[in-house]
Amino acid sequence: MSSRWRARCWRATMGKLNDLSAAGTAVWLDFVDRKFLEAGGLDKLVKEDGLTGVTSNPSIFEKAMGHGDAYDATLAEFDKQNPDAATIDRYEHLAIQDIKAAAETLRPVYDRLETKDGYVSLEVSPYIADDTDATIAEAEKLWHAVDRPNLMIKIPGTLAGGPAISATIAKGINVNVTLLFALDAYIRVAEAYATGLEERVRQGQPIDKIASVASFFVSRID
Repeated sequence: MSSRWRARCWRATMGKLNDLSAAGTAVWLDFVDRKFLEAGGLDKLVKEDGLTGVTSNPSIFEKAMGHGDAYDATLAEFDKQNPDAATIDRYEHLAIQDIKAAAETLRPVYDRLETKDGYVSLEVSPYIADDTDATIAEAEKLWHAVDRPNLMIKIPGTLAGGPAISATIAKGINVNVTLLFALDAYIRVAEAYATGLEERVRQGQPIDKIASVASFFVSRID
């Protein structure tokens, strides 16, 4: 395929994204990559094509970090300063930098839409999906590490994830619930979200700027 044809296909796709936006659909990009960010790719999608959000997960970052050299210099510097760092710490150091950059790019959307959109998501480790307390602790750690109001912490909708969602929402942290494959799981996490809001109200804390989405995997069911 020629570069001219690829560019034509890209423009056609972007036109469709604008059409979706005009129809009231919020389009989020399920992709993060440092070269893409540094080249202004995300900024262009936001400013010209109506993109209003970004999601990520460990698999997306593995592909971004494991191919090419975009992260090599930053990782080498981190390893020099932290020679005994665990693999998860090395990963989070790189991922948090990208998420911060994406959050800054989306901040004008977040402000313009008065917190109703403009979010970027960062997922807790999949290795703790069945550990409620560990999920709560990691969600809070990532929230403070990124330190951006338009961040969502992705928490899997497992049985252990339900109480973690409630506790995280109660702490005032935005949540993106992932790995939902059934209606009963969706209902369970929706109730967990409501429980978290109720607890926050009981504590006398504001709930007007807490956002949450439940990402139903339609493609896995279709």
